[in-house]
Amino acid sequence: MLTIGCHLSSSKGFVNMEQTAMSIGANTFQFFTRNPRGSRAKDIDGDDVRRFHELAADDGISVVLAHAPYTLNPCSADEKTREFAKLTMADDLKRMEYIPGNLYNFHPGSHVGQGSDTGISMTAGLLNELLTPNQTTTVLLETMAGKGSEIGRSFEELAAIINKVELKDKLGVCLDTCHVYDAGYDIVNDLDGVLSEFDDIIGLERLRAIHLNDSKNPFASHKDRHEKIGEGSIGVEAFGRIINHPLLRGLPFFLETPNELCGYAAEIKLLKEMYIL
Repeated sequence: MLTIGCHLSSSKGFVNMEQTAMSIGANTFQFFTRNPRGSRAKDIDGDDVRRFHELAADDGISVVLAHAPYTLNPCSADEKTREFAKLTMADDLKRMEYIPGNLYNFHPGSHVGQGSDTGISMTAGLLNELLTPNQTTTVLLETMAGKGSEIGRSFEELAAIINKVELKDKLGVCLDTCHVYDAGYDIVNDLDGVLSEFDDIIGLERLRAIHLNDSKNPFASHKDRHEKIGEGSIGVEAFGRIINHPLLRGLPFFLETPNELCGYAAEIKLLKEMYIL
């Protein structure tokens, strides 16, 4: 079965997201833990969470993906920015335990001129402060496109972070198709080769989720502009190969394309039609 969903607004709670997902043919979803450009988070509604668990079990939703706000930068040169990242992620991970056993994705950060080695050490240091043996949430490092001073533009940089983290069993990777293509990994013409490289450097056992996004930019552009499936430089045929690849087809896929709900519904329908049962 294809596990496919998209990014949904969390403003009306978990039950609303679950029902919205089902209405567009999805069986999973992604959401921001709080305002993606700010720090405020709504209080957890216990009744909403309990009802969500009931509905998710009935409708076959087995995993969801939370996304940290974009403002979180654990390797900033500014101490206050790093402290914000620490407090925000700590609160997010605490809140995630209301929906145990799910995924939490974040961008590894930008070193802003300090150098990638410093950025890698800072991001790993934050994870060492926050990850706990008892948490049920798996924290995912997202593959990045490589614009500016982003950390995570290569599999080697992600592996370097993981290698410095003590509780490695709490860590995974979310592969973003737009980002890796823009970073120079040719998932269109050499998907097998890219996955083999990922396995050699990071290990495919750490790949826990995939962001399905076409790219507005050409290969290896080191930019980050998502496009609708089949309307960018990656192309619809490549997405058929991705969702059906034997090493990937069992993973949850999340759309972050520039769409409204009707557009997401159309993309989910398209991907289901391409999925080989």
